[in-house]
Amino acid sequence: MYAAVQAGNLDNLVIQHAPLVKRIAYHLMGRLPDTVQIDDMIQSGMLGLLEALKHYDAAQGASFETYAGIRIRGAMLDELRRSDWTPRSVHKKARAAAEAIRDVESRLGRDAKDSEVARQMGISLEEYGRILQDAMSCKTFSVEELVQGEDGVIDAVHDGFQPEEALIRQSFQQALAKAIAELPERERLVISLYYDDELNLREIGKVLDVSESRVSQICSQALLRLRARLADWLEGTDNEKSG
Repeated sequence: MYAAVQAGNLDNLVIQHAPLVKRIAYHLMGRLPDTVQIDDMIQSGMLGLLEALKHYDAAQGASFETYAGIRIRGAMLDELRRSDWTPRSVHKKARAAAEAIRDVESRLGRDAKDSEVARQMGISLEEYGRILQDAMSCKTFSVEELVQGEDGVIDAVHDGFQPEEALIRQSFQQALAKAIAELPERERLVISLYYDDELNLREIGKVLDVSESRVSQICSQALLRLRARLADWLEGTDNEKSG
């Protein structure tokens, strides 16, 4: 274990990786309300870093920065969930939108258009746009939330049993990568720019020549589509457990 080898050098390791915590915190802040304090994000992220230093095992293959990044983001997301500042109605409407996307795509056999999803939900296109905007701006709506969180795969499939969780996470990450690759081109590009290149919404807007609010909607749409398309994976895992 990483911590065992470097036990006498923990303080230096924390200082060395502190910039990673700050980078992740500021990246998350780009999609959070003004009520969230950057210091709170950094503090929770440092706790995640300490956990990563204690539990990292190089034999698993992942680099420490990759492993620590997951732990740090997870700790920040946990802190945001504990804050409970997201209205329940936002979660409910986001789930309803994901279900509508799934129904439309299952029926038509292709990517669902915004207008088709709105029609499926029985709402106007403008109202659907507001749902997308709220989902992105009022909660920690991210790829990580598909794995963790109140609707997350890990929590839903198995409540905290570590050995099985690792296998579930690995299988889900493979399914997630495939689902991202099959997104519509613009949504896939936004996801790539946001998570891989770590551009904020304003910067992505300049790349695509659209407004920041439109980028927010596209990103939210992509994440809802991923949730809809990964629902079969989740249900399949539940069926295997009960079989």
